[in-house]
Amino acid sequence: MNSIKLKSRAKINLSIDVLGKRQDGYHLVEMIMQTIDLYDLIEISEIEDNQIIIKSASDEIPLDCNNLVYKAADLIKQKFNITKGIEIDIQKNIPVAAGMAGGSSNAAAILVGLNKLWNLNLSDQALEELGLKLGADVPFCINGGAVLASGIGEELTPIKGLSKDICILVCKPDLFVSTKEVYESLDSKHIDKRPNNKFLIDCLKNEDIRKLAENMFNVLEEVTVEKHPVIQQIKDIMIKNKALGAMMSGSGPTVFGLYDNIEDANICKSILENHFKQTFVVACEEKGVEVNG
Repeated sequence: MNSIKLKSRAKINLSIDVLGKRQDGYHLVEMIMQTIDLYDLIEISEIEDNQIIIKSASDEIPLDCNNLVYKAADLIKQKFNITKGIEIDIQKNIPVAAGMAGGSSNAAAILVGLNKLWNLNLSDQALEELGLKLGADVPFCINGGAVLASGIGEELTPIKGLSKDICILVCKPDLFVSTKEVYESLDSKHIDKRPNNKFLIDCLKNEDIRKLAENMFNVLEEVTVEKHPVIQQIKDIMIKNKALGAMMSGSGPTVFGLYDNIEDANICKSILENHFKQTFVVACEEKGVEVNG
């Protein structure tokens, strides 16, 4: 039987601004997203029975129709009247419910993988349109890189991203944050400080990492930190240990710090690892999903 292997990469946000709310409940955003080289490994194999089976050693993800991966596979099967079954094996490395688009990235990998496995010849645009039916972050996760995302997160403008020699220290405390609750607690009409995305894009273009790191901003951070002060504590540890800047990614609780050398990043990693086991030093990455990863 045919099978395909994929890398499914995480993202961080270098900024998040929330501009308002649509009638359907989705929030209007403007944010800078960057893929990082922290990834899950996914293998899709055809099986005889017409069903979708998900396997994983992780006990943090659902293995049934509640997983976005299942919904992605089902979407493709229904749209193209495909009666072949598949088994999906997910090796999780991206922290779960972390503000790093792990679930969206996995769903994106299924769309890309099945497009190739079943020779559907869908364009990137067609894949992104399908991805949007699953979640606002899925279209970005297909190709990754660095983008300014607007609308509900689906309007993607490619920009110059972080350079490969920047080290990204990622730390996820052992707690769960509900994205829905964070957004609902935010009053977008009364946000005192917002990121200057045009300035941040110029910093990236000019490779002025110090200015970028000092001016990154996430309007959701204040809401999440109020409920989970440990996020601020992680930020403080990173700044105290030579991070050029540190910020919460997405709706949290993951915090990342930017470093211009790996020695400083690894020293801070060893400090944080004493308290938080999900701590990584990674680089940025230009690709989203990678086939035969």
